[in-house]
Amino acid sequence: MSATADHAEKRTNPAARLGFEPGQVVQEIGYDDDVEQELREDIEAVIGQELVDEDYDDVADVVVLWFRDEDGDLTDALVDAIGLIEEGGQIWLMTPKTGRDGYIEPSDINEAAQTAGLSQTRSINAGKDWVGSRLVSPKAGKPKR
Repeated sequence: MSATADHAEKRTNPAARLGFEPGQVVQEIGYDDDVEQELREDIEAVIGQELVDEDYDDVADVVVLWFRDEDGDLTDALVDAIGLIEEGGQIWLMTPKTGRDGYIEPSDINEAAQTAGLSQTRSINAGKDWVGSRLVSPKAGKPKR
């Protein structure tokens, strides 16, 4: 792919804008029929393979966690997701937008992420009904202040 085509892909494919890359293993947790199918397809197009499901028994580069208010404890779900990714991996937490069933307050997301030892680095519009939050572990070996 040319540099120009690659640049165009990042503008038009939401998954490319989110930082997904060819060859990554992306594990999807919390799939149901309400998730953003177009985003899922875009991710698969970028990584060049299907998303792996909750039964995948190796570590992934990225976890996409679809989570709704009624799905249980968000902190527990994030801690579980941390165990599924490579060191330096990331979690894309997808939650319903304001006013949708299962909506979670941003302050609750931030608190759960911090409790799980994650930092929220950015938020995106993940489709008609979903918003995404990119969560990462603090860099290992970072000097303490």
